[in-house]
Amino acid sequence: MPLGTFDRSPPPFFRQGLPALSKLLLCTALAIFLMAADHRFALTQPLRNAMATALLPVVRVLSLPMQAWDGVGEYFGGVHQAYAKADALQQKLVVQSEQSASAGRLAHENAELRALLGLRPGLQVRSLAAEVLYEAPDPYSHKLFIDRGSRHGVVDGSPVINEAGVLGQVTRTYLMSAEVTLLIDKDAAIPVLNTRTQHRSAAFGGGEENQMELRFVSATDDVQVGDLLTTSGVDGIYPAGLPVAKVTRMDRRGDAGFARIGLQPMAPLGGVHHVLVLEPLEQQQPAHEETPAPPARVAIASAPHPAASRPAAAASRPAASASSKPKGERR
Repeated sequence: MPLGTFDRSPPPFFRQGLPALSKLLLCTALAIFLMAADHRFALTQPLRNAMATALLPVVRVLSLPMQAWDGVGEYFGGVHQAYAKADALQQKLVVQSEQSASAGRLAHENAELRALLGLRPGLQVRSLAAEVLYEAPDPYSHKLFIDRGSRHGVVDGSPVINEAGVLGQVTRTYLMSAEVTLLIDKDAAIPVLNTRTQHRSAAFGGGEENQMELRFVSATDDVQVGDLLTTSGVDGIYPAGLPVAKVTRMDRRGDAGFARIGLQPMAPLGGVHHVLVLEPLEQQQPAHEETPAPPARVAIASAPHPAASRPAAAASRPAASASSKPKGERR
């Protein structure tokens, strides 16, 4: 401060801006506005895609030590298991060879019957192989990430399966990766069909000990422990006939007349490395073909001449006038 002048401003130690409570309220309102705008208009979706694409190499590099450790353990400890699996697969191959012969014959008969009835051929489900990158670290959700995204044709809602059955469904796609929500997640639901009774219902995630639940089933319904549940195919997402879960627990003393039914998913939850992403059925439905209306028939030559129709009209007049007279005037 130059000499001979008076500075009336307070020293820097006493300078303050907005009060702390005002800053808190302002930041809270801004955060709520940004969350609502993102939920409504998906403003941060491009930012998420860019961050996911940029962090994908970093995630792969960080996962290399764990992959190397797992590879060494599988190499030294999996020889005996490989021989056992080879024997089991050999026996299974013999059984499947017989089933394949009968399946080819049934497919040929099915094609002939569809051609005879004029039905369209069955839908061929398109699929895409993918590799599991890592599982989500969130302990309150059950999700994993795969190395296929929107660039490879993966869309939201695509079913994800492996050799054992249905794993889950794609819930969010990025450019080079996608997020898969497993069936045991609390927000997951899938329509199922009981293969024994052919009864349709819905299975939900969020059960105890990484299991599923069959909800809204009456306590008097025919459900037994050991029943196999498959996809029903009525939702337009999952193809029909995919294994989903098996009934492991049955409690008919539920509240409000509903039974408490526990399910064990057919697909394993841990140790999954490769999956198959299916295209939703609703995207494979053929476009509806409208039947063209038949052309209007113009029968000019067969139309009666106006003069020819006069006698018929004149002949009908006395009958109409006679029928309109009251009963008292008839003779």
